[in-house]
Amino acid sequence: MPSPKEVKGRINSVTNTRKITAAMKMVASAKLHKAQQAIQNLLPYRQHLEQLLGELLSSQNGAKSAFTQVRQPRRVAIVTFASNQSLCGSFNANALKHTLTVIDEFKQAEQLQLYAIGKRLADALAKQGFACKGEFAHLSAKPTFREASALASTLMEQFENRQIDRVELVYFHFKNTAVQVPTRTTLLPVDLSGGGATTTATDYILEPSANELLARLLPKVVRMNLFTTLLDTVAAEHAARTMAMQIASDNADDLLQELQLIYNKSRQQAITSALLDMVGGQLNE
Repeated sequence: MPSPKEVKGRINSVTNTRKITAAMKMVASAKLHKAQQAIQNLLPYRQHLEQLLGELLSSQNGAKSAFTQVRQPRRVAIVTFASNQSLCGSFNANALKHTLTVIDEFKQAEQLQLYAIGKRLADALAKQGFACKGEFAHLSAKPTFREASALASTLMEQFENRQIDRVELVYFHFKNTAVQVPTRTTLLPVDLSGGGATTTATDYILEPSANELLARLLPKVVRMNLFTTLLDTVAAEHAARTMAMQIASDNADDLLQELQLIYNKSRQQAITSALLDMVGGQLNE
C-alpha cells in the first residue's frame, strides 16, 4: 500500500485537475448559451425568408433561378464542420467519421472538393489523404456572417458557372446539451419545397419580376443557411465540451473518494504500525 504522503500528493493532483475541468465546463456552458442566443435570434428571419420564397416559387410557375437547378452530381463540394480544439469528447472523431461516410457516397463523382471548417477536422482529413481547399479555422473559432457569406459567395459562383453541381453541408446539429445529431443538408441547389416553408395558392403581384426577386433573395438564403449551420456547429461543439468536462469532473470526484479511502487506510495502517512498535519496545524493556 502506498504511503500517506504519496496518496496525499495524488489527491492534491486530482483536486487541481478537477478545478480545471470545472472551470472549463463553466466557460463552455457560457459560450453555449451565447451560441444558442445567436441561433434563436437568427432562425425567425431565416424561416420567414424561406417561407416567402417558397410561396413565391409556388405561385410563379415561370420563375427560374440558377441556384434551384438540379443537375447530375458529377462535381460535388462538401463543406464539413468541426472544432479547432480538443477536449470536447468524441465530437471531432465523430465529425470525421460522418464526413468520410458522405465522401464515400460521392466516390464515383468526377470531382470532389472539400472545405473543412475546423483545424482538427482539416488535419484529420489530410492524414486520410484528402486535400482541403482554403483555410477556415478562424470561422470555427470566431464565426462571423461576413466570412461565412464570402465562402457562400464562392460556392454560389462555382455552382452558377457549373464548376460544381451540388454543395453538401456535413455537421452536427445541436439538439440539447447531451445530444448532437449528425446532419447532412444540401446547400445548393436550393430546395424550398420543405423545411418548414409553406406553400399557398396566393397570386402575387410582383414588382420587380419574380425572376429578379429570386436573383436577389436566393443568395441571401444560401448565405443565411451556411451561417446558421456554422452557428449550429459551434453550439454543438460547446455542448459536447460541456458534457466532456462534466464527465471529467464526475470521474475526478469518484477518484477522490477512492483516494481518500486509500489515504485513510494508509494512515490507519501507519498509526497501527507505530503503536505496535511502541508496545513492542516497551515489552522488550
